[in-house]
Amino acid sequence: MPSDAALDPSAVTLHRDGSGPPLVLLHCLGVDHRFWDFAADLGRDFTLLRYDLPGHGASAVPATPYGIAELSAQLAGVLAAHGIKRAHVAGISLGGLIAQHVAATRPELVDRLILVDTTPRYSDEIRLMWDARAATARAAGVAPMIPALLSIWFSADAIARDDAGVRYVRETLARAPGEGYALACEALKAADLRALAPKIAARTLVVCGDDDIPSFLEAARWLAETVPHAELAWIKGARHASVLESPVEALRLMRTFLQE
Repeated sequence: MPSDAALDPSAVTLHRDGSGPPLVLLHCLGVDHRFWDFAADLGRDFTLLRYDLPGHGASAVPATPYGIAELSAQLAGVLAAHGIKRAHVAGISLGGLIAQHVAATRPELVDRLILVDTTPRYSDEIRLMWDARAATARAAGVAPMIPALLSIWFSADAIARDDAGVRYVRETLARAPGEGYALACEALKAADLRALAPKIAARTLVVCGDDDIPSFLEAARWLAETVPHAELAWIKGARHASVLESPVEALRLMRTFLQE
């Protein structure tokens, strides 16, 4: 059921694993905190902090529309509620927009920043696509979109192998609430964080699958050029869910960057 408390930080169930400096892991559209299960080994060096975004997983569907700024404020509130004054923050796609916003507007909270297959603003063509996806989700749920979504998220080889990451995404999208998915689509359509990118003070790693769609490749390059202390790493042969498709390489990149 839709909830007025869906963006309330006190309503968030925070999953904590591992030990060491805190590392927030923000998932992408339509899935949940388990997206980052592949990163469990980072718990040897970091305290991993994960939660379900509004309308995803076990989190309630918001009763009203929201934007990236509200999701960023929720993250800041979650950290405050748990006494976390500063953390590394990593986010993919939707999670990457939240990470950009909090790093730019609350720099005191973010130590190092990892932006994965994300953008500060979607192209006009993709903005129209968000309208179509939101309408489909409300009318028929997320399930009818799964085959097309998998082909964007994963390479044909990964889908043919039915990798664990592919199975997780397929099963999680099938359970995603239509309204929760639609509201997130609308938040993504409205997002324009380009003016914030130069204000990000954190040292930043931009990661992107080199077989992602062209607009994300362009966005990765733009972020690496525009964020003051950024570097860019490509994951070879991977599409939009690059870190899930190539988890060994993703963990290598993340650990190296965070421990340098």
